[in-house]
Amino acid sequence: MFDVIIIGSGPAGLTAAVYASRACLDTLLLEKQPMGGGQILNTADVDNYPGLPGIDGFSLGQKFADHADRLGIQPVTEEVTQIDCQGKVKRVVTAQQTYEAKTLVYAVGCGYRQLGVPGEEQFLGKGVSYCATCDGAFFRGKTVAVIGGGDVALEDALFLAKICSKVFLIHRRDTFRGAKVLADRVWTTENIELILNTTVEDIFGGETVREIGIVNKKTAEKRRLVLDGVFVAVGSIPHSDFLQGQVETDDAGYIVAGENCRTSVEGVYAAGDIRTKALRQVVTAAADGANAIADIEKYLVRNAE
Repeated sequence: MFDVIIIGSGPAGLTAAVYASRACLDTLLLEKQPMGGGQILNTADVDNYPGLPGIDGFSLGQKFADHADRLGIQPVTEEVTQIDCQGKVKRVVTAQQTYEAKTLVYAVGCGYRQLGVPGEEQFLGKGVSYCATCDGAFFRGKTVAVIGGGDVALEDALFLAKICSKVFLIHRRDTFRGAKVLADRVWTTENIELILNTTVEDIFGGETVREIGIVNKKTAEKRRLVLDGVFVAVGSIPHSDFLQGQVETDDAGYIVAGENCRTSVEGVYAAGDIRTKALRQVVTAAADGANAIADIEKYLVRNAE
């Protein structure tokens, strides 16, 4: 019987592991991948994590993992197949065995929804990005495209317009799904060029992105845009399947939890990108891991037998 089982070894899960070790909690950290670190392992550069400007994502992920390792917590590489969190004892089933714990930290994150076009995966971290606030600074003074029509795409375009010389905003419809106040600002920003009723066909380049192919859905006209970066903002996919129907989620599937990371089920916590929050970045994921364990310590004291 563990005090806490942490599922996921990205920044949220690894920070939770660090804090759990320092709190002398009997802890199990589960990760299906052979290496911990989360999505940042695939990020070329991270320039907004405090104290470590310009570090590459792989190195930052390894620093998180090494910190937990030095405190005696190493991820157990097993893929979770089922979770039962309704009782006082939380049960996590893997292909190998069933684990039990008094509390659970669910920190599996979410995935960015992809365009699914040729070149997208090839140039990930080499001009293709899913986070403008994370990577925008690397494209200062350059030409980029933002793909999407929701709030995130509009916000990304406005953010990038402040630092980039030119921003193409490409959307498959002729109206935006995002807030009208954002759309109005986009329409009136001089260095944002709107390309509507249009989809991306491919992404091409050499060592980095050089151009994309686009096609107008109404006229079938095809064009190629020369640019330096592509920011995909067509949504994300929360990996909340194992807790669906057990804890409260919002319409998009994110687990409803506040700054203390408590879910609607006592003893179950959601940390990192998987929970409802305004900003999903490494620094906020790490904060979630710390907050979750701080609250778990109190929970364990209240429920001590």
